Amino acid sequence: MRGSVRQLVLFDVADEIQLDELQKALGIAPPEQLVFTRPAPDYVRFERPPLVETLGEGAWQGRIKYFDYGVASVEFHQPFSAEWPELVEMSASRISDTTVAQRAQELLRPRLARGGRALVNPYKEWLDEDYLIITVQPETVQPEQTAAELLASHGREIAQAVRGDVRPLSDAECQEVLGASLSYYPNDLVIVGWFAAFVYDTPEGAEPVLQLLEYANAQLLEFRHYDELLTQVLRGVYKSLARGTGFWRRWNLAGDADRLNRARLEITEIAERIETSIKFLSDMFYARMYRMAAARVGVTDYRRLVDHKLETAGQLYRFMVDRFDQGRGFFLELVVIVILLLELLFLFWKP
Repeated sequence: MRGSVRQLVLFDVADEIQLDELQKALGIAPPEQLVFTRPAPDYVRFERPPLVETLGEGAWQGRIKYFDYGVASVEFHQPFSAEWPELVEMSASRISDTTVAQRAQELLRPRLARGGRALVNPYKEWLDEDYLIITVQPETVQPEQTAAELLASHGREIAQAVRGDVRPLSDAECQEVLGASLSYYPNDLVIVGWFAAFVYDTPEGAEPVLQLLEYANAQLLEFRHYDELLTQVLRGVYKSLARGTGFWRRWNLAGDADRLNRARLEITEIAERIETSIKFLSDMFYARMYRMAAARVGVTDYRRLVDHKLETAGQLYRFMVDRFDQGRGFFLELVVIVILLLELLFLFWKP
């Protein structure tokens, strides 16, 4: 059988990438919208389609994709011709390869340095996320099989490839892996795992699926970033509260509460912008495929963590503002009492 293996390495490089500026700096062609091969409404599209830069890496072909919400995705693409045991070994070796991220970073850093003004609040340290996508062309499998026949005859090998494990998996683990599968036509199949995905389709049919898998991993990377950022913000708030909420400390709570609320609102705004950068509704194939991919790679779990920490931040903000208001109210009452005492003193005091 023949197909291709794609290794994705995604980096969170800045709060935002101004795509127009970066396009001018790097001389990249204008971005293009997603092209779907299954029925999908016209409104399913990127609000700001990413820039794509083509690369050449010897036996590997590649490209870099720049998203406006601060993520850059490096893809290495290599065709293969293999039997099933070879495919399982290749998947395991690619997933365990620790040099790919370093090679991707070496390609990306000089390009972002050239387009430096396009980066809004660039990060010194980059979070990264890697993912493997294996595509197999149905017409190259002899004899050509439907998705159901492929799962029946080679489901175990597919599960091993998606898990990145050369050892045979248990029946329960195979069922767990193959449970995240989806088909639209009889001869296409998508199976999504945490480390990798298996796509059985023509190159044209597989392309939008590959882009949606990449988008799900970009979301995962961003929510990981917000989870870490909120953890740092909340740690600072807890340290501030640990110093006490006495009368004099309450005056400092206003500034702490304001910083906390600004961070909370900024994260909420950016998270919503990422989620709405492409819209999926109803039960169309790509919406179901995206939801399955998001759940498998961990977007749903990290979004839940971020939402929980945002809720905690909101509760702490209200607590801090309440303590500050109490302190201010007490101070104002004290000032009124002092003024009244002074008036009474001047009223009854006679020199």
